[in-house]
Amino acid sequence: MDINYELYKVFYYVATSLSFSDASKQLFISQSAVSQSIKTLERKLEQTLFIRSTKKVQLTPAGKLLLKHIEPAMNLIQRGENQLLESGSLGLGQLHIGASDTICRYFLVPYLKAFHQKFPNVPIKVSNATSLSCVELLEHGKVDLIVTNFPNARLNHAYVQKTVCEFHDVFIANPAYFNLKQQEISFQELKNYPILMLDRKSTTSDFLHNIFLQHQLELIPEIELSSNDLLIDLAKIGLGIAFIPDYCLTTESKDLYILRTKENIPARRMAVSVNTNLPLSASTEEFLKLLPEV
Repeated sequence: MDINYELYKVFYYVATSLSFSDASKQLFISQSAVSQSIKTLERKLEQTLFIRSTKKVQLTPAGKLLLKHIEPAMNLIQRGENQLLESGSLGLGQLHIGASDTICRYFLVPYLKAFHQKFPNVPIKVSNATSLSCVELLEHGKVDLIVTNFPNARLNHAYVQKTVCEFHDVFIANPAYFNLKQQEISFQELKNYPILMLDRKSTTSDFLHNIFLQHQLELIPEIELSSNDLLIDLAKIGLGIAFIPDYCLTTESKDLYILRTKENIPARRMAVSVNTNLPLSASTEEFLKLLPEV
């Protein structure tokens, strides 16, 4: 089917902003031109792509399906343009990384600093998302690389470039509220205490739930949050026993202790991944060289 690329471009901007007026501003064309382009595309595809109302615009199921394919293509085109500009100027282009706020704070900062010192004119952009959501950013070409916890149920193993560190997850508590420091506690016994952990959108949550299931136990946390730092803060004030990666523990965590569990908690890894279906940018290659491998 012969459809002008510009029609798909207009569709992309309307679909991602869910606004005809916003799309017109981004494309520097009139709102009526945007509306006409969408009508033309719908006619050619013989599908309704948007549900229009006076208050908002929504994608139809057909529109959502089309966006799923158009968005990676648009990102790929933009990526190609950027790399051509970089090669033409004999310089490095923007480095765009996807990682959780925890990994950014406790692992990436020194490597971002080293990269910035080596290439001070290269813009660095970081998109914060859970390790699971980072995979989607990579698949759609929205980031150059991701640093995530591993194993990761959504990650294509072929994308993994190297393991950059190994860590253990631990249960932590304030001894003033939970006097368990001198004993070894089982998962069954832990169920009697308020457990604080990351929400189900995280690989850490998946990991702990799976461990409990392996021991025929159902885990019902007292509190689920999206921040390990906040979990530590709540453990300090005695709201419960928090489950966090051990690399989050610092000198500021001196009021807390690590519980000893009867069951073994396997080590996990942190991995850096790229979309091997896309060419690597020069800035990505340089950043990968700075990261360790274990």
